[in-house]
Amino acid sequence: MLLTQKAVAEGARALIYLTAQKADLLQRGKTEEERKEADELLGFLTPIAKAFLTEIGYEAANLGMQVFGGHGYISEWGMEQNVRDARIGMIYEGTTGIQALDLLGRKVLMTQGESLKGFTKQVHTFCKENADNEQMKPFIEPLAELNKEWGDLTMKVGMTAMKNREEVGAASVDYLMYSGYAVFAYLWARMAKVAQDKLAEGTSEELFYTAKVQTARFYFTRMLPRTKAHAVSMMAGADTLLDMPEEAFAL
Repeated sequence: MLLTQKAVAEGARALIYLTAQKADLLQRGKTEEERKEADELLGFLTPIAKAFLTEIGYEAANLGMQVFGGHGYISEWGMEQNVRDARIGMIYEGTTGIQALDLLGRKVLMTQGESLKGFTKQVHTFCKENADNEQMKPFIEPLAELNKEWGDLTMKVGMTAMKNREEVGAASVDYLMYSGYAVFAYLWARMAKVAQDKLAEGTSEELFYTAKVQTARFYFTRMLPRTKAHAVSMMAGADTLLDMPEEAFAL
C-alpha cells in the first residue's frame, strides 16, 4: 500500500511538472514550431492529468486511510479528510468520463492520432537511446512494447468508431486509464535512468536515488500490468452497453 502511494505521488508530480513545462514552452518557446509542439502535447496530456491523476489519487488516499487499519476512519488521524478531499477532485476537474471523451474523441481521433504520435515518438526515442543499457532493460523492454500497443489499440478503436460512433464512448474511460499508466511508465523509466546515473557517478543521496529505482521497479511489475485489463475492456465494443432497453433501467 505504501509503495502504491509512493509510485502514485511521485509519478503524478512528474506528470504535473511535464505539463507545466509544456505550458511554459507554449508561452516562451523560441520558435513557432517549438510553441506548436508544446501546445499539441499540452492538449494531449491535460485530460490525462485531470482524470487519471484524480482517479489514482483517490485510490492512494483510500490506501493511506487503510494503512491505519480499522482505526483509519477516525478523524483525529486526518486520513478520512484526505479521502474526502481527494474524492471531489474527480468532479472539480470535469469528471473522468468527460475528460476521457475529450482525450479519445477530440485530442486523438479528431487529429487522426497526430497528438498521440507526438508523445509516442518521444517515448520511442527514449527507448532507442537506452536500448543497450543493461540496467534499463527491465524498464525499456516493457515500455517499448506498451508504446507500440498503444498505437495499435488506438488504430483499432478508430476503425470500429468509423462504423459506429458509440464505440468512442464505450472505449474512452479504459483508453484514458491505459494512457495514464503508459505515461507513468515513461516518466518512471526516465526517473530510473536519472537515478541510476546518479548512483553510478557517486552521490551523497544514495538512499534517495536507490528508492527511486526500487519504486520504478515496483511500478513496472505491480501497477503497469493494469493496462492489460484496460486494453481488453476498451476493445470489448459497445454492443453490451446498448443491448439493454431503456425501460429496463426503471425496474
